[in-house]
Amino acid sequence: MKSKIQLICRSVSYLLLISLCLVNQIGKAQDIIIPVETKNNALVLQVTQNKDLSNIYIGKKLGNPAEYANIPGHYKQGTDYSDGTLNSAYSTAGSRNLFEPAVTVTHADGNKSLDLRYVSHKVTRTDNNVSLLSILVKDPVYNFEVVLNYKSYYNEDVIEQWSVITHQEKGNVILHKFASANLYLQSRKYWLTQYHGDWATEMKPEEVQLTHGIKTLDSKLGTRANLFQPSVFMLSLDKPATEDEGTVLYGSVEWSGNFRVDLELDNKDNLRLIAGMNNYASDYTLKPKEVFTTPAFLYTMSDKGKGDASRNLHNWARNYRILDGKGNRLTLLNNWEATYFDFDEPKLFELIKDTKKLGVDLFLLDDGWFANKYPRNGDVTGLGDWGVNKKKLPNGVASLVQEATKNGVKFGIWIEPEMVSPKSELYEKHPDWVVKQPQRPEHYLRNQLVLDLTNPKVQDFVYGIVDDLFTENPDLAYVKWDCNTVVFNAYSAHLKNQSHFYIEYMRGLYQVLERIRAKYPKVPMMLCSGGGGRVDYAALKYFTEFWPSDNTDPLERIFMQWEYSYFYPSVTSSNHVTDWGKQPIKFRTDVAMMGKLGFDIVVSKLSANELKFCQDAIKSYDAVKSVIWQGDLYRLADPRVNSIASLVYIDDKKSTGVMFNYLVSNRYGEGSKLPVRLKGLDPNKTYRIKELNIYPETKTSIDETKSYTGDFLMTVGFNPEVNEKRTSVVLQINEI
Repeated sequence: MKSKIQLICRSVSYLLLISLCLVNQIGKAQDIIIPVETKNNALVLQVTQNKDLSNIYIGKKLGNPAEYANIPGHYKQGTDYSDGTLNSAYSTAGSRNLFEPAVTVTHADGNKSLDLRYVSHKVTRTDNNVSLLSILVKDPVYNFEVVLNYKSYYNEDVIEQWSVITHQEKGNVILHKFASANLYLQSRKYWLTQYHGDWATEMKPEEVQLTHGIKTLDSKLGTRANLFQPSVFMLSLDKPATEDEGTVLYGSVEWSGNFRVDLELDNKDNLRLIAGMNNYASDYTLKPKEVFTTPAFLYTMSDKGKGDASRNLHNWARNYRILDGKGNRLTLLNNWEATYFDFDEPKLFELIKDTKKLGVDLFLLDDGWFANKYPRNGDVTGLGDWGVNKKKLPNGVASLVQEATKNGVKFGIWIEPEMVSPKSELYEKHPDWVVKQPQRPEHYLRNQLVLDLTNPKVQDFVYGIVDDLFTENPDLAYVKWDCNTVVFNAYSAHLKNQSHFYIEYMRGLYQVLERIRAKYPKVPMMLCSGGGGRVDYAALKYFTEFWPSDNTDPLERIFMQWEYSYFYPSVTSSNHVTDWGKQPIKFRTDVAMMGKLGFDIVVSKLSANELKFCQDAIKSYDAVKSVIWQGDLYRLADPRVNSIASLVYIDDKKSTGVMFNYLVSNRYGEGSKLPVRLKGLDPNKTYRIKELNIYPETKTSIDETKSYTGDFLMTVGFNPEVNEKRTSVVLQINEI
């Protein structure tokens, strides 16, 4: 009954908005108001009398939509020298705009000016939750038009925005810049949280107050685009947002290649946000009637702080974007740190037996299983030669799959299909398939080069790598897709127009992934890129999970996984227990359980107690993993400002939770000195708290017989008793 009432209310609201647009068109031609509303927020556009399309509001939605038309009149910030284009919904260059444009072109006749005026708009409703607003704007002089698309997800408070560019001029048009979105925010101050890093140091946050001028976040790496700077960020309005307070916008470019985000504070102290593909070295020649579609810019906004914004994005991702976002994930044992490149069939058979003994679902064979002329015995040869190495695996991958099946576990395999070793048969046979400048010396990262995915023959080759593995091994259950180098000496022997390279490469990659998913729609695949070098919501359409970092030191991982959690749900984060770091096996396992659990250890070297602990922890994890993966995340104690880190996942019924607590300081006497206040529980329900992952021959210090109301746990809190002897504590919270 409640859902029917909500549906009626939304329908009435929608009709009211349409009526508002019509009334304004009839009564005041200069005031066409076009709101995009979600459950809590609104993005409001206005069409002026001369058909300029402007952003007039983004923030908490109003109870009366008719009042959106009153907003512009209450900003008294001085003269707009750009004649009404300062807050343009898609700012142009060469005409009236004086600031950073979203789109720049050279017309067929050589003219570089562009002016886009409103023509029409329409709303398409996918269902009760998802709507698409499409606005057509057109140049009054040139036959050049853009459709601005705003896809809104009502319950999740999420909007995806992209542009579709076409023309019918008498000749080609050159696109110099082609943003996906152009927002205009009005606030007293703006605080940007961005991220930076490198291999093994991913997702290091920096928060700064934006000053006048342009702040640009971008990548020019071609592949592995997030290596130095990921395409996600936060923008706080008025003051820095906290976990539970303040207005914050999360933004993310849905593109796995070069991205660009411009944040320009103008002379009126307003902020122009322009986001999309990076136009670096990418002038695009657009033929008449050709359609150029930009990737989406994804954003959510909350006036309740970072935690609420995260939960919005997590819900959207699980419901609408991540491959099998609400499905199962496989725990696994990886052989990499046990063997590196040094293995053979008997050694792998023993590791498969260890997989069963450990109690995980799958054995994952990593790098080094292929190439014969130039055997893959290190990272200097063989990449691109995907024939099974006959010396290491005389009976092929099939024998490993059979052995896994015999032991009651599944089998997965590592590939790096976009790259090639200079010392390989593939390079010798097809040097024209490699990205390199003909007249310049080759430059390598990890002794490899990039294959030219702009070439359809290369796309077929890369698709064939995956297809052949599954054709020969139908029971193959998992793929780890790696990508370890960036583009040096960008040049395609296939392309006639080198300015299209960076765009066409990524289009080629997506075409390959589309083909793979069309034939193998449900096979789990890990998105790996030398660690977290490629993590974005365009790629996660094809992958079930990603690899946050090659740095698996659990203390480091607490901080990395914490930052990733702002933007990506835990079901996507592959966390492995390894020998990195000096922490005990319990601490390493507890940290890895924050997301999708895996192991990369030598099981045979574990002590009896260590093995029993891991086996019991996996059973506990299997019992609560659905809460971790699908529950609402509440961050409780930030490791950057506390001596402990604490967070909790709560299921949608508020009946079960899993709370993770870690000591992150080695200073004397540090620990959970104060109770940790929980969030997300029902204040009227009563709960008991049980400790999980207790190490053999030890006992919990938690009194598991006591009960607490949700009110007590959220108002006073609960002390997990984290200290130098209890450095990690995992608690299960159950409604009585």
